[in-house]
Amino acid sequence: MIYFDNSATTKPYKEVLDTYITVSEQFFGNPSSIHKLGGRSEQLLSKARIQIAELLSVQPSEIIFTSGGTEGNNLAIKGTAMMHRSRGKHLITTEIEHPSIYEAYKQLEDLGFEVTYLSPNEDGFISVDQLKNALRDDTILVSVIHVNNETGAIQPIAEIGQLLKGYPKVFFHVDAVQGIGKVPLNIKQAAIDLLTISGHKFHSVKGTGILYIREGVTLSSLMTGGSQEREIRSGTENLAGIVSMAKALRITLEKQKTMNDHLYNMRNELIQNLEMNDAVLNSPKSDFAPHIINISFVGLKPEVIVHALSEENVFISTKSACSSKTFEISRVLQSMGKSEKVASSAVRISLSYENTMGEVEQFNKIIKEVIKNLYKIMR
Repeated sequence: MIYFDNSATTKPYKEVLDTYITVSEQFFGNPSSIHKLGGRSEQLLSKARIQIAELLSVQPSEIIFTSGGTEGNNLAIKGTAMMHRSRGKHLITTEIEHPSIYEAYKQLEDLGFEVTYLSPNEDGFISVDQLKNALRDDTILVSVIHVNNETGAIQPIAEIGQLLKGYPKVFFHVDAVQGIGKVPLNIKQAAIDLLTISGHKFHSVKGTGILYIREGVTLSSLMTGGSQEREIRSGTENLAGIVSMAKALRITLEKQKTMNDHLYNMRNELIQNLEMNDAVLNSPKSDFAPHIINISFVGLKPEVIVHALSEENVFISTKSACSSKTFEISRVLQSMGKSEKVASSAVRISLSYENTMGEVEQFNKIIKEVIKNLYKIMR
């Protein structure tokens, strides 16, 4: 099996699964319970929070545990907008956001907020000047994705953060789901107020996530009914998942220090081969994440390519996993000015540190034959 769909989800590390089982068996008490078992669970929860905060170079009090990226994005965006709507109802985001952000802003428009959607250039980048020109006196929130989940384009987060330092009324939210563990980002230096992370993108179990909320930032909760997570996110904590996520984050960040070149080498080898087979590269040629390739085989339907490769035990995807079953043309590629032919033929290949150059070489042979056969059928 060749699994090149790591931007959709990753396979959990064995150590992470072992931790999940151990915590589930030995620390099954509710962290909110006042008895001894609950106390042990609460201590473990606090330890995991401290470990994650140290890995991210933030304070433990700034870490809120969620179920993943979608919940984190919705909590950050809607929670901030609702809490601070008396100060202004203008919001800014981009046309290249993940659906969990894009649709959250669409919902807020229905509630009377005004949203400015920034358009990317042909390579998929938003400019700082473009954002600056969109700011208004009643702007209260800006959301910009760190690494685009379809193309791998890295947005100028640090530069945007420095710009927004001059606008203290404006909160800065970053979706770091695709970048964590692959593209370095210093949360404090980038002056980020809210940042979203999802555990299953870096080899943790599904249903785990982190929302960083800078000390002093307030937001309305979306789920009420308990005092968990500073009353921002009610609900019994997924202790086994949280502790497992802390371990997965530590392992992945260690790999990032020593194996980033490995990702770049695999990416370069793949692109060189794909372009030889007349594919159109939609990912940028600079300022790109090392693990994401978006490519179009013009004239072929992406779902047909995905299914044909699946028959060969090779797994890639069309676009964001959250919207890949809709078979709609990519909103992200269209916003970049890609033609309908190119945008409607795009597939995404996404790597992890666990992939090998041997898999890349095997994949290159398989996809060459698959694409050749599909074009023959079309003729």
